[in-house]
Amino acid sequence: MILTDTHTHLYSSQFAEDREQMIQNAIDKGVTRFFIPAIDSTYAERMYSLETQYPDNIFLMMGLHPCYVKPETYLEELTFVENEFEKRNFYAVGEIGIDLYWDKTTLEIQKIAFQRQIQLAKKYKLPINIHCRDAFDEIFEVLELEKGEGLYGIFHCFSGDYEQAQKAISYGMKLGIGGVVTFKNGKIDQFLNQIDIKHIVLETDSPYLAPAPHRGKRNESSYVALVAQKLTEIYGLPIDEVARITTENSKEVFGI
Repeated sequence: MILTDTHTHLYSSQFAEDREQMIQNAIDKGVTRFFIPAIDSTYAERMYSLETQYPDNIFLMMGLHPCYVKPETYLEELTFVENEFEKRNFYAVGEIGIDLYWDKTTLEIQKIAFQRQIQLAKKYKLPINIHCRDAFDEIFEVLELEKGEGLYGIFHCFSGDYEQAQKAISYGMKLGIGGVVTFKNGKIDQFLNQIDIKHIVLETDSPYLAPAPHRGKRNESSYVALVAQKLTEIYGLPIDEVARITTENSKEVFGI
């Protein structure tokens, strides 16, 4: 059984004490593919170091996280992202998007950064990995501008309703399903069986959003198996079939 974690921050300082053990534990449990999103330029060297250490398991994205889109630095950060793509290969542009939970004042430059990075993904024929928090309407507004050929990817940590799920899929996105699906108040488990599993990929967003029964604690990539287990209940499929289908879906997005 091969499981894929399509979104995990393995470079996080929360793993400083046991990173290698945590990664090996995930591999031992069948999680052999880890897709690593970028945040900003300060994390790049940590990402590259992990890739060197686990070349068969770790696959990198590059992008500017919307929470790090700041008036004084975002243009410089976007230039860094674009320069990195000229130097080497990545598997997606991400994580990118709009976050209005922490700071609404940067909405306009978040939109600029999001659209510019979508265009970068199209240039390199790559998927995008979308971060959306309190910003579905704003995300869809930008996707509408860029819809069509060349736009595809993953709606990371999807937590919207059924209509928003359908809209995300209509723009060429898979739904990244993580720990929220196991929460009693997560709500997405109430309609997910109406969404064809061909549109679903698994993720953890570790070290954040740990699934039950670890909610509130540090998340880690091995817990993607708990997300898969929840999908066995939702879709009525054996876990090895959930693992196979969602990994195939991830291959469709990332090309590997």
